[in-house]
Amino acid sequence: MNPVVIIGTGLAGFNTVKELRKLDKETPIVMLTADDGRNYSKPMLSAGFTKEKTADDLCMATPEKVAEQFNVDVRTGIHVAGIDTAAKRVLLPDDHLDYSKLVLALGADTWTPPLEGDAVGKVFSVNDLMDYGKFRTALEGKKKVTILGGGLIGCEFANDLSNGGFQVELVEPMGRCLPLLLPEAASEAVGNGLAELGVKFHFGPLAKAVHHGEGDTLVTELSDGSKIESDVVLSAIGLRPRISMAQEAGLETNRGIITDKTLRTSAEDVYALGDCAEVQGHVLPYVLPLMASARALAKTLAGETTEVSYGVMPVTIKTPACPVVVCPAAEGSEGDWEIQADGNTVQALFRGKDGSLLGYALTGDAVKEKMKLNKELPAVMP
Repeated sequence: MNPVVIIGTGLAGFNTVKELRKLDKETPIVMLTADDGRNYSKPMLSAGFTKEKTADDLCMATPEKVAEQFNVDVRTGIHVAGIDTAAKRVLLPDDHLDYSKLVLALGADTWTPPLEGDAVGKVFSVNDLMDYGKFRTALEGKKKVTILGGGLIGCEFANDLSNGGFQVELVEPMGRCLPLLLPEAASEAVGNGLAELGVKFHFGPLAKAVHHGEGDTLVTELSDGSKIESDVVLSAIGLRPRISMAQEAGLETNRGIITDKTLRTSAEDVYALGDCAEVQGHVLPYVLPLMASARALAKTLAGETTEVSYGVMPVTIKTPACPVVVCPAAEGSEGDWEIQADGNTVQALFRGKDGSLLGYALTGDAVKEKMKLNKELPAVMP
């Protein structure tokens, strides 16, 4: 019997295995990963300095432990060369692996802006545990960090690094914190909270280049001509679903790998979930939809075809300097914000033309209203 093959050992791949083994103890499973296969929680990567955790500390299980605990074959350092969906075969550099079902848990790639300068190769991004280990090593004995990007990842790292004793300067061309998730009043509250920690903001200009400075320092040049000197530069611009492997295999893609509500792609017996997937038009690179997808897909793989449903999916942003919970309205929703603000406590409710609640953004003490508001919101995907 050919195995279920899962490409990717991050949260999506690991939780699919975990849920499948609750239903089916025996079907052979092979997990393939290009990295070292350690099991960890990706959201913890932007809280490691606050908690004083090294990469080894954040590792929850080695690949050997995962293999033993869940009766799976975990193969690390494997760079998949391609997928032959007609032959139901994963192509490896020197071999191939036939599958009964294939799960694409490929995650997302970090996006680095088109920078110039002789130190571009020294710009870090943190997308997995190995990246985090390298970044943490680079920061040993250092003091100053420049962060490119003021979205979710950039703000979480700004808070975390500040808690870790680093001086942080953050560049965000859209002019405020979390510009794609929050209305202006809530953005201002987050900015105030981070500023109180010592974060210095550069709102408006773009990062143009990164050069070597004196000694081991790096100089980030901005589009307004200003320059930031620091020891390390971190790019936290955002993530893009990994779709190239699927595209090369002829699968339908858009922003992500297109799937139906059973998480099946355009190819028979090929499924996708997590950050790489676009489920019925939804690309949701967050933990709650990932966990819901893993539970549904496990049932499908075990023989009970199951559609995933997304209920209310609030996103908690790890900025303890100013706590944030946001539940964005569906893309294209028409309505207006109702905002009540008191210092860094902001309750922003997005209501439709009929007055119905379609989304919210809560900061500071207002995050306590989350559970009550969740009861008013429509499901993301029933």
